[in-house]
Formats: sequence, C-alpha cells, structure tokens
Amino acid sequence: MNSMNRTVKIVCILLISYAMFFTFQYYIFSDLTTRVNAYINNIGISYFIKSLVIGIPLFIGVGVIHNFKDFFKSLGLNKSILKVLVFSFICTFPMLIGYSILFDLNPEITITSIVTGAIIAAFIEELYFRGILFGQLFRFTKIGFIPAIFVGSLIFASAHLYQSQEPLILIGIFLTTFVGAILFAWVYVEWNYNLWVSIFLHLFMNLYWILFSVSSNAFGNMYANIFRVLTIALIIGLTILYKRKKGIKFEINKNTILIKK
Repeated sequence: MNSMNRTVKIVCILLISYAMFFTFQYYIFSDLTTRVNAYINNIGISYFIKSLVIGIPLFIGVGVIHNFKDFFKSLGLNKSILKVLVFSFICTFPMLIGYSILFDLNPEITITSIVTGAIIAAFIEELYFRGILFGQLFRFTKIGFIPAIFVGSLIFASAHLYQSQEPLILIGIFLTTFVGAILFAWVYVEWNYNLWVSIFLHLFMNLYWILFSVSSNAFGNMYANIFRVLTIALIIGLTILYKRKKGIKFEINKNTILIKK
C-alpha cells in the first residue's frame, strides 16, 4: 500500500472511530458513570470505566490501522517512564512553587477530585487526543504537524468551554487549552513519540491547579499564568537543549510542518 492510500485509509478509519466515540459518549453511555457507581460506589473508578468503554471504537480503530499488532507501541505507551517523569516534574515545578506561595490550599479538594481531575483526565485525554487522533495522523500518514494537530486541538479546547458562561473567559479558556494541546503534541513527538511525557506534564499541571485555589476554570488569572508560562518555557527549552546535546534531529521541521516530504 503506497503512502497516499495509507493516509486515506487511516483518515477514514479515524473518522468512523471518532464518530462512534462521540455517539457512545453523548448518547449511548452518557449516564454510564452513574450506573456503574450505583454498583461499586466509587466515582473515580466508575468514571475511568466509562472513559474506557466509550473509547472502545478508538481502540478498535487503532487495531485496524496496524492489523492489531504493536498496539501499545503505535500509541507511544511502550516507552520508558522514569526519565520523562523527572523531566515533567522539573518543568512543572514553577507552578507548584508559585501556586503554593500565592494561593491557599483548595478546601474542597478530595482524593476523588485528584484521581478524576488529574490522573484519569490526563491519561485519557492524552491517550485519545494525542496518542490516537493526532498521533495516528502525524506519525503514520503524509499529513504534516499543523493539519494533524488542528482538529484535535479544536476538539480538546472546545471540550473545556463548559467551565464558564462569560464570553471573554470562554475565549481565554479556548485559547489556553488550544495552545496546551499544541504543546502536548509537540513534546510528544520530540520525545520520540513517548506518550508518557505529555501524560505526566498534563497530570502535574492539572494536579497543581486542583491542589490550590487558583481558578475555577482553565484560563486562570495573571499570577497563575505567569508560572504556567514559565513551565511552558522550561518544557520547550529543556527539550531543545536535550535534543541538541544528544545530537537528535527535530521531528517537526520545514519538511514535516504541513505535508511530509
């Protein structure tokens, strides 16, 4: 199968898979968390089960793309964890320090909010939006970085708009999460398609936002965003420094930005 035919095949499979995914999420299994929780009485596990169930079409889609071989490898889940865990903690450390100084601990924090809002949310969102949607398009087709990331980032950002009803805040939330989606995709690629790096970065950033009374939405405020910008600068700077020191070429360049040559 030539590269163009493979690109068309993957795009079609992903379109069908995500159409089924959203049907599962909003229609068929919309109340699955509540139904499961009635039996096991653990909202975190119930939410995780629902997240996996609605993702079944995506898992099947990835399996079809790769003939049900190397499933975890194709997503970047087979990569080393320790190095990117340390990298992620270092990069997000300014947020931890800054928020601990400027903001009080969140009085409403619970184990469930940490599990669902930080751990499960980071894993599921990175798996579905970076590992599957973006990753399959950019890694295995002729589609370049910008078109591969655009649709996923748009969906990812739109999914956070429930956090406010004010127009200016909504614009801020959209732009913040849109840029975040691009950043997570970039770091995922440049760390050799290691999905754990974007998972841990996402996890730590969500965790510190939950631990402290920073903001009720993803946009935040000026003080919160100062430390978020420092974290972004560290992610980009340390990644560039690491790759140059190791003599590793950058995957995203003029030959891969729009269409892979």
